[in-house]
Amino acid sequence: MPLTPLQHDHRYGEMDQVLRAYAGQPADDTEEKPSEALTAYLRLTWHTRPWAIGIAESQLREYARHPPGPLRLRLGEVYPLPDPGLDGPLIQPWLLTVAGHLRRCLAEGDMPPPGPPRTRWEWQARFPELGQLLGGWFSQDFGEEFEDHEQALRDYLEGTERSLVARLCGEVHELLALRLDEADYAYGLAQLGLEVDPPVPYTHGAWLMAIAEDTLRG
Repeated sequence: MPLTPLQHDHRYGEMDQVLRAYAGQPADDTEEKPSEALTAYLRLTWHTRPWAIGIAESQLREYARHPPGPLRLRLGEVYPLPDPGLDGPLIQPWLLTVAGHLRRCLAEGDMPPPGPPRTRWEWQARFPELGQLLGGWFSQDFGEEFEDHEQALRDYLEGTERSLVARLCGEVHELLALRLDEADYAYGLAQLGLEVDPPVPYTHGAWLMAIAEDTLRG
């Protein structure tokens, strides 16, 4: 019988969050050093949902110790592990290595310090509503749907629930507080789904400030 959403979350939900962090990133964790992907997961989760790290460690260890057979996978009874780019025999020890890093970080309190996102997953997980705005209103279809950036932003503000607009405002201010240089702002906004240039004469950073002001005005 296929997994229900409740069963999935109970058995594999946080493990799934860890493994999603590896999308587009190498699973090159070693016993001595976590990968860039795992470091991104830890950097974000420790400062937002620290209790979830222990859940992830337990779920990863349980999955590695009792890997599902092909029949149960075909029936949808267990979580289908995303391809980490490793040969089959290497997956189980890799999962245990990842679980070991999570346990060690919790036991020793040795977590990555706060800082700018380093991976696409981290950008999108940290700034989800900004990603919704940029990917939904300022993607490659922007020119076909809107006359200019102001019209697109107005469309978002008028059609989006106010609590989400407030969340967007908070995310933009958090991003501005990182005080990145222009190249890093351009890179980060591209990771969040931006596919057009900011309106003339704004830089990416200055346009973020303008968005923050518009969201406050409503």
